[in-house]
Amino acid sequence: MNLDAVRVRRFLRDFAFEDLFIDELGWDVYNETLTMSVDEREYTLAAVAEKRNVVAFLCEVTGDIPLSDVRRKIERKVAEKYREHFIIFVDGDRSRQVWQWARREPGRPLATRAHEYSPTQPGDSLIQKLENIAFSLDEEDNLNVVEVSGRLRAAFNVEHATRRFYDRFKKERTAYEEFITGIAHLETKREYVSVMLNRLMFVYFMQKKGFLDGDPHYLRNRIQMMQAQYGDDQFYSFYRYFLLRLFHEGLGGLARNPELDALLGDVPYLNGGIFELHQIERDNPDIQIPDAAFERILDFFDQYQWHLDDRPLKRDNEINPDVLGYIFEKYINQKQMGAYYTKEDITGYISRNTIIPYLFDTARKTRPAAFAGEGSSWTLLENDPRRYIYPAVQKGVDLPLPDEIAAGIEDVAQRGSWNTRTPDEYALPTEIWRETVARRQRYEDVWLKLACGEVQEINDLITLNLDIQQFAQDAIENCEQPETLRAFWKAIRGVTVLDPTCGSGAFLFAALNILQPLYDACLRRMETFVAELPPEAPVHKLKDFKETLENVTRHPNTDYFILKSIIVDNLYGVDLMAEAVEIAKLRLFLKLAAQVQPDRTAENWGIEPLPDIDFNIRPGNTLVGFATRDDVQRAFRGTGKSSSLLGPDQSLMDFAQKGTQMKILFPDDAAVLQRIEEKAEDIDRLFTRFREMQTAHDMSAYAQDFVETKSELRHRLNDLGEELNQALARQYNVKVEDKEAYAQWLESHNPFHWFIEFYGIMNDGGFDVVIGNPPYLVLRALKEYTVQGFQTLDTKNLYPLILEKCQVLVSPRGREGYIIPVSSIATQGYSSLQNVLKENELFISSYDDRPSHLFTGLDKNTLSIILVAKTTPISKTISTRLFRWNSEEREALFELLQYGETPKNKIKGCIPKIGSRIEASIWEKIFKEPNIIGAFQSRTYQHKTYYSRKVNAFLQILD
Repeated sequence: MNLDAVRVRRFLRDFAFEDLFIDELGWDVYNETLTMSVDEREYTLAAVAEKRNVVAFLCEVTGDIPLSDVRRKIERKVAEKYREHFIIFVDGDRSRQVWQWARREPGRPLATRAHEYSPTQPGDSLIQKLENIAFSLDEEDNLNVVEVSGRLRAAFNVEHATRRFYDRFKKERTAYEEFITGIAHLETKREYVSVMLNRLMFVYFMQKKGFLDGDPHYLRNRIQMMQAQYGDDQFYSFYRYFLLRLFHEGLGGLARNPELDALLGDVPYLNGGIFELHQIERDNPDIQIPDAAFERILDFFDQYQWHLDDRPLKRDNEINPDVLGYIFEKYINQKQMGAYYTKEDITGYISRNTIIPYLFDTARKTRPAAFAGEGSSWTLLENDPRRYIYPAVQKGVDLPLPDEIAAGIEDVAQRGSWNTRTPDEYALPTEIWRETVARRQRYEDVWLKLACGEVQEINDLITLNLDIQQFAQDAIENCEQPETLRAFWKAIRGVTVLDPTCGSGAFLFAALNILQPLYDACLRRMETFVAELPPEAPVHKLKDFKETLENVTRHPNTDYFILKSIIVDNLYGVDLMAEAVEIAKLRLFLKLAAQVQPDRTAENWGIEPLPDIDFNIRPGNTLVGFATRDDVQRAFRGTGKSSSLLGPDQSLMDFAQKGTQMKILFPDDAAVLQRIEEKAEDIDRLFTRFREMQTAHDMSAYAQDFVETKSELRHRLNDLGEELNQALARQYNVKVEDKEAYAQWLESHNPFHWFIEFYGIMNDGGFDVVIGNPPYLVLRALKEYTVQGFQTLDTKNLYPLILEKCQVLVSPRGREGYIIPVSSIATQGYSSLQNVLKENELFISSYDDRPSHLFTGLDKNTLSIILVAKTTPISKTISTRLFRWNSEEREALFELLQYGETPKNKIKGCIPKIGSRIEASIWEKIFKEPNIIGAFQSRTYQHKTYYSRKVNAFLQILD
C-alpha cells in the first residue's frame, strides 16, 4: 500500500497518532489504557489503534523521554499482555518521538526496534517503515486467512510445489544433458549440466526481480536478439556469443566497454564464484549447447512464478529459493547414499540448541560478571517466565479446569473423565485430558523454577526446553554494560559452524537464521550505547562500537551486509557430492539477493557483489584425509633420510610408551612436517586476506587483487593437497607411481585434508559448533571408497564414523548436534559409538516412526537427536521418552519435549529414554538390583521365559 507522504508528515509533525494509524495506515480503533510503575516512576500508556492483535500505544511523559533501559522495562511489561505492539514515546514539550516496537518475524525471536523522530526532520526513513504496517481495504478480507492457515499450509504448498516441479525438472535435466556436445566424459558432462542449471536458475530469479536491464524476460529476449543478429540457422549463437559473456564478463567481471554494454544491457557485477570460468570450461573449450536447449528450459521455467523472497507459497506453480533444496535432495537420489532432506523444525531445533549455548559459554568466559548476581542475564527468566515457555506448553493454562477434571488432581479415583478428548480451547491437537493436565502441571513446574531464579546455566534452558533463541535475543537487547555486549559480539563474530555432510545446506541455512537476528541485535544495542553517551564523554569512549557502526553505514543494505558477513566468517560445509556444494552456495546467494530491491539509479543496481565462498563450502570426503597435525605427522614419519621404526598403525605416543628410545620425529621427518606447516600457515594467511576482501565496502577496489589472491590460494592448496594426497594414498597401499591407479583412487576417495583446508580453525582447536544429518548407510553398500582407522567400524554403518570424525573436528569447548537412528543409543552393536560420546553431557530426544515420522521415504524411521556439550566437567545424559505423534502434532513437536536425567546405566549398549519422574524412578530401582533376570532362573526350571528386545508394532514370540 502506498502512503500519502505529505499527509503522513503532517500527522507526525502534529503528533496526531490516532489519525495517522486509522485514517492513513488502515488500522482499527482500539481502547485500552495501561498503567505501570518502572524504577519508582508511574507511566500511562493509551492505545492508539490495533491491527491483527498488534496494538499501538502512546506514552506521553513529563520531561525527557526515558532512556533505552527504562523503555525496555516498559516494553517488557506491555509484552506480558500484548506480545506484539508499538509504543510511541513523546516528551513533555513535544519536540521528540521515539517509536519502539516489538514484532516477531517468521522463524525469528521477538525483537525490539526503536526509531527516533523530531518534527524538524523530513521523516523519510520513518515513513518507509510505516509503509510496511499499512493495510488497504482490499487486504482486509485476506488477513484472517493468513492468520489462520499458518505454517502448516505454507509447508504443504512447498512440498506440493516441489513434487510437481521435481518431476518435470528430472525430465528437462536429462533433455538438457543430451543437447550438450564437446565433453567426452559422461560424469563431467553431468556435472556441467548442474553448473549451467544453477547459473540459469540464479539468473532467472534475478531477472524476475528486475536486476537484469530491468527486463523480467531478459533471457528470452536475449535469445531472440541473438537469433535476429546472427540468423535463425546459427543454432549455437546464444550460448557462445551471449551467455558465456554474460556469465564471465558481465555478472562475473568488472571491466565493461560499449560493445559489451550493447550486448548485455545494464547488468550488475555479482562475483560470487558461480560465474567465473569453470574448470570444466577450461578443460573442454569446444563445448556447444544449441539455442533449442535454452528455449526448452525457459519454456519449463516460465510455467512457474519465481519469487526471490521467503513469502509462503500459495499456489503449486510458485517457486522460491527454499524449493531448490528439496529439488536437489530428490535429484541426486540421496536415499541410495543414506542422506535425507532435513526439515526446518529439525535443523532449527538442533542449531539453536548448539549455537546459542556456545555463544553464552564464550561470552561468560569473557565477561563472568554479566552472568552472576543481581542484574545478570538470568534475571530475564525470573522477571518474565512466560516469555520463555513455548506457546504450545501454555495452551489453555489460563482457563480454569472443569470441576470434574480438577477433582482428579488430588483424588485418583475421580479421574474417570481424564481419558476423554480435551475441548479445543484447552487442547493441543489430539490431546486427552490426562495429557492436558500433565502439560499444565509441567508448565507450572517450569514457571516456578524460572520465577524463583533457579535457572542459572544455559544448559538448563535445553533441559527445560525453553525458548533459548528468545532468551539470547533479550540478553543482548537488554544488556546494561558495554563490556557485556562486547563479549556477545566477539562470540558471534568469531563462532565457526560446520556441517561435515552439508548436502544442499539445510543446517547452514538454519545457522544463518539463528545468527542473523543476534548480529542485528548487537548492532542496534551498539547504536543505543553510542547515542546515549553524554556530550562530555571522551572521543575514544566506545571507539570500537563507533568504528563498527561506521563500517556498517558504508554498505548500502544492512541486512545484506549482516548475512554476507555471517556467510563469509561463520559458516562452513563439506559434502562428497560436488553438486550438493554448488546448490548450497546457490541458495545462500539467493538469500542475499532477496534482501535488495533493484535500484537502477544506484551504483551496481544497489547490490553489493556476492561473496566468494568456494573456500568455505567445499566438495570432499569428510572421512578420508588428514584432519590434524598428528595425522600428518604419522603419515610422514620415515619419509626423510632416516628410517622409521614404527608400525603402520602405531602412533608416536604408542611407540614412546612401549619403552623405545624414540620419543620424537627423526630430524628429517620433523623438517618435512615443519615445511608442510609453514605452507599451511601461508595458505591460512591468504585465506584470511581473501575473507577480509569479501566484506570490504568497495569490493570493486580489490577486484584484481581478489582474483589474483583466489588464484594463488587455489594454486597453493592444490600443491600442498597433492603432497598430502600422495602420502595418504601410500597408507591405502596405492602405488603413487602407477598414475592410472593413483588417479582412480583420487577419483573414488576424493580426500579432504582438514588440516590444510581449514588450517586456522583446526590449529586453534577445531570448529566451535558441528551440526548435521550424517548419512545412514550400511558399510557393505559403500562401493565407491574405503575408510581406515576408525573405532566405530564395528557398527557397520557410515554415520558413526562421521560422528567419530567430528570429535576430532570440534573444539574442546565446542557443541555438537546430530539427528541419527535411535539404534545408536539402543543396541550393543553401537557400543563403540556410545563410548566415543560418553565423556560429554548428552541431550537425547527420540522419535518413533509410527503413526507419523520425521523423514519421508525412510524405512525404520525411528530417530534420535543428540546434542553434545563438551564444556561440562562431569559426563551425564539427559533424555526424553520415545515420542509418538500424529502428523497434526508436528508443528508443536519440538516445543513439547520434556527431558529428564537418566540414571547411571548398567545395560551395555542402551541409554534409557526417560519421559517422566516415574520412569526415572523405575530405572533407578532396576539398576540398584545387582542380579539380572537370569540369576533367578534354574537350568532345571520346568517353565520357559520368553523375551524380546524389539517391542514395537507387535511382539513376536517363537518356541
